[in-house]
Amino acid sequence: MVTEWIVTEIDGKIASVSADYRHFAEIAAKVAKLPPKEVGVISTRKVSTDELIAMAETVSWKDFRLFGTPFQLGVWETLYGVEPRLYSYSELAALCGNPLGVRSVAHAVAINPIVYIIPCHLIVPKESMDKARYIRATAESTLFKGSDLYLLDSIDVGEYAYGPEMKREFIKRHLKR
Repeated sequence: MVTEWIVTEIDGKIASVSADYRHFAEIAAKVAKLPPKEVGVISTRKVSTDELIAMAETVSWKDFRLFGTPFQLGVWETLYGVEPRLYSYSELAALCGNPLGVRSVAHAVAINPIVYIIPCHLIVPKESMDKARYIRATAESTLFKGSDLYLLDSIDVGEYAYGPEMKREFIKRHLKR
């Protein structure tokens, strides 16, 4: 499991959070196409998972320097602002104002450059949301009512660049906030 994250910043604004330097290389290629006066300092630093989660509590949308299409930026901004709960890709597409664009929204979620802070881990397959609703309804008569954290071991959380265990861990931490 990932224990350190690489935060890349441009002029003090977060451009990516990743477990490796791939995003840094991609960002460097994009920055290379900009006029030199548009970029001052590019830096990277390593943070622990706990530091990353604490950072998520203190940053705002204006603290990011993201590279993407206007559509991708819109999806990331919507995702950044969602309430902390699980969403299906189709629910997120509707929130983005593009209910028929589930695949394009899913692609933007998949290439989210800022792990955890932009909570792509909260997006799960629709089938998982359907199963969660069924489990939740069944659980109403048990001592689990009111808590969704037990669902994580019962549903497929979907694909995640850092594996399903990390996605489950991020979901647990995010929903506890």
